[in-house]
Amino acid sequence: MRIPLTDEPAPAAGNGAVEAAAVEPGAADLRGARVVVTGGRGFLGRQVVELLCGRGAHVVAPARDEVDLADVRRASHALADLRPDYLVHCAATGGGIGFMRAHPGTSCTDNVLVNTSAIEAARLARVRRYVGVSSACAYPGRVNQPMREPDIGDGEPEPTNAAYGHAKRLMLVQGEGYAHEYGLDCAFAVPTNLYGPGDDYEEHSSHVVAALIRRFEAARIANAGQVIVWGTGRATRDLLYVRDCAEGVVRLLETGAGPGMGPWPRAFNLGSGRETPVLEIAESVAGAVGFMGELGWDGDKPDGMPRKVLDSGRMRTQTGWFAATSLIDGLARAVTDFRARRG
Repeated sequence: MRIPLTDEPAPAAGNGAVEAAAVEPGAADLRGARVVVTGGRGFLGRQVVELLCGRGAHVVAPARDEVDLADVRRASHALADLRPDYLVHCAATGGGIGFMRAHPGTSCTDNVLVNTSAIEAARLARVRRYVGVSSACAYPGRVNQPMREPDIGDGEPEPTNAAYGHAKRLMLVQGEGYAHEYGLDCAFAVPTNLYGPGDDYEEHSSHVVAALIRRFEAARIANAGQVIVWGTGRATRDLLYVRDCAEGVVRLLETGAGPGMGPWPRAFNLGSGRETPVLEIAESVAGAVGFMGELGWDGDKPDGMPRKVLDSGRMRTQTGWFAATSLIDGLARAVTDFRARRG
């Protein structure tokens, strides 16, 4: 089995390029370290790989057909055989509300298996540190806003994505167990809704921003007078530009979980801290695309979680990270990327 090693020189600075970053005092220096990234060919994973290369790491990003993470025994041994110093787990199976409602079994089983493969590989390889990417879907459907890490287990996830949410919550439970039983140094990023270049724009699996970009662009080209959007538009979301999220994941790899205060001590929210109604998000996407028609709303379709905004104070205190990209700038880059990919 051939696993490609990603250690090419970093590209020049600019949109989507690797930013040089100084090592924070007390943080692990990743220069020369061997880092395995699961899901390193995916939406978030590609950005993580680029940033790690910019830090001077040697990155191994196995493709799905090279390491089948659904086969826990074989996959965990295959990843461990790559002899990583660090392991970052970005691989996941998921999508928007429509996908989650149609595929709860897939959402749960696939994610439990790939998460187990990755953390078991970290144990077998005796890595210096393991970072897994969970999700804000792990939070209860009814929870105080902004959402804080100690509240993750205080209730059932929102029903439309409960299976996925439970799988992502179990990742945190696994991490606690491996830390206590095996001494695994681990930390978990809990990102909010991501968007940006490289997103999934397919009709049946895209998240809210990618789905809106696809639909508004099609309507603009067709000179349509109206686009109907799911839900009422009253639900709120916290949107995070994918590059900002990747920077948070890498920072967490450098710093680790630290002293681990309170419940779920190894979980760290990654959010913009800005609570934006879906109505405003839709209008912003329409503006970024240049769609001049009207917006309509299909109230028979689900809104999902009524409110969703993350408190990223723990992450900022631990690593100094914050979301640097504005929604306007992020959407402009996402639209440019979508058009380039669609030709």
